[in-house]
Amino acid sequence: MNINMLMQQAQRMQKEMENNVKKAKEELAQTEVHAEAGGGLVKVTMTCRNVVKRIEISPELLQDDADMIEDLIAAAINDAARQAETVSEAKMKEANAGMGLPPGLAGMF
Repeated sequence: MNINMLMQQAQRMQKEMENNVKKAKEELAQTEVHAEAGGGLVKVTMTCRNVVKRIEISPELLQDDADMIEDLIAAAINDAARQAETVSEAKMKEANAGMGLPPGLAGMF
């Protein structure tokens, strides 16, 4: 096998990987995770690209002090962010699968 054929194959693989990553990122922008805190008193919907789409606060919680409400909102957003990160990592790993990349290198894309 000559070097030109190897270079062409590498370029095809690179384009395929770039397309897979682009598609995965587009899918992640549409994928939503749902999290809650305080036993469901605060609910958050977030995309896997970390865009908060909705925050729901139970009317009964609104009678409590602001510090507690703020803490529950932060907890729900942090939980949603962790879920989004897990989904994103799995999706990107899937996008890079079969590319023959060494462990650790696939995480760069």
